Amino acid sequence: MLSKDSDKKLFLIDAYALIFRAYYAFIKNPRINSKGINTSAVFGFTNALLEVIRNEKPTHLAVVFDPPGGSFRTEVFEEYKANRDETPEDIKISVPLIHR
Repeated sequence: MLSKDSDKKLFLIDAYALIFRAYYAFIKNPRINSKGINTSAVFGFTNALLEVIRNEKPTHLAVVFDPPGGSFRTEVFEEYKANRDETPEDIKISVPLIHR
């Protein structure tokens, strides 16, 4: 049986916002795996995603990643994200794992 449109629930997840939030949530007590890799971002991202699925029961869900090499925003506004620190190496390592 098809559900009514009003029964549908869509969630759009900003991947990088959640990845950074997860990484910094464990900054004082990072999650390190047996290979010595900091998996805090992977762990926190996965837990948050599972929590959304479990608690909100979306009918549709999409995780959206920033495109590689930036976006049109830097062309329009040079100062877009210009004052941000370099992305921590542990996050750079985690992104491909999360992307899978």
